Amino acid sequence: MLSSAMDYLRSCWGPTSSPDGRPRKGVDVAGRQDGLLWYKDAGQLVAGEFSMAVVQANNLLEDHSQVESGSLSTTDPDLQGSFVGVYDGHGGPETARYINDHMFNHLKGYASEQKCMSVDVIRKAFRATEEGFLSLVSNQWSMRPQLAAVGSCCLVGVICAGTLYVANVGDSRAILGRLVKGTGEVVAMQLSAEHNASFEEVRREMQAMHPDDPHIVVLKHNVWRVKGIIQITRSIGDVYLKRPEFNREPLHSKFRLPETFRRPLLSSEPAITVHQIQLTDQFIIFASDGLWEHLSNQKAVELVHSSPRNGIARKLVKAAMQEAAKKREMRYSDLKKIDRGVRRHFHDDITVVVVFFDSNAIAMDAWSRPTVSLRGGGVALPANSLAPFSGS
Repeated sequence: MLSSAMDYLRSCWGPTSSPDGRPRKGVDVAGRQDGLLWYKDAGQLVAGEFSMAVVQANNLLEDHSQVESGSLSTTDPDLQGSFVGVYDGHGGPETARYINDHMFNHLKGYASEQKCMSVDVIRKAFRATEEGFLSLVSNQWSMRPQLAAVGSCCLVGVICAGTLYVANVGDSRAILGRLVKGTGEVVAMQLSAEHNASFEEVRREMQAMHPDDPHIVVLKHNVWRVKGIIQITRSIGDVYLKRPEFNREPLHSKFRLPETFRRPLLSSEPAITVHQIQLTDQFIIFASDGLWEHLSNQKAVELVHSSPRNGIARKLVKAAMQEAAKKREMRYSDLKKIDRGVRRHFHDDITVVVVFFDSNAIAMDAWSRPTVSLRGGGVALPANSLAPFSGS
């Protein structure tokens, strides 16, 4: 009995990597690596269980992600819950990495101030993260002006006291799998609002916000883009499209707009959904656009519903890659052999986190579930290693 308990504790907090930073062979504490695929097949959260997988396609991995579980406050140990973040970077990995390092810490800080989890706490965490990255760009402007042209989508899920909060900027998705009573079937419910100019309602929103700019969204190479540059209409970063003082040299001319602008062209304000978890709610899939480019919402939830929990995130990634291979009339086994960088011509970086709800676990005391702090790609952090909160 004691040895079983010790094995369990080691699986939560034991050593995770070798001196070169790679996960130890045969150890699944911080996940496993298989070529360009990293995965954590199963883990426990305050809210239930999770499965996580990331596959790289870009030269540098631009998707960053994290799963955190335990205390959601720096001062109140009773404020327990789970946090999932999926950050789909573009133009480089820097913004997504910055969000990974700061978003959860801001959320914990504001939750401590308000002594609860709320929409306002999440909104403030997004704002502080955006402002922090803006300060970083400003401070490094003369040395690294290209940081002004780097951005990231940002999808956050928080499960606390039976309530699910989903906040999003960009086009990642959170898809709920709900059981239909009497049939045993599962239906997909999208809980995240998407901010992509490919949707007519998003283009109308942009036009309403910029009535003096008839070219705020334009069709370029059969794709709707903001100013002909970027598809998403909300993001963290991309400060060259938000602050005119960064739309100039020394930023490379290929990023600069020919004209100045009076108001930000993109927004960092998240769309937030609050959902009371029902007994029929089975699981939720958080994933970057790389997955949804190849799988529909319904196909994804049906795959999760019909498969074992263990390794389901990896199975979703594989299903998306199989679809990508099929579109190019090639075998999945051949696609797996293609190296990063070149792989981007076939599919994007893909990040998937599946959380299975456990109504009993959600109501359990804090000591009954392990503290989790895990980054997509295998970086496991001890709970006391988080940077201190700064409300500025």
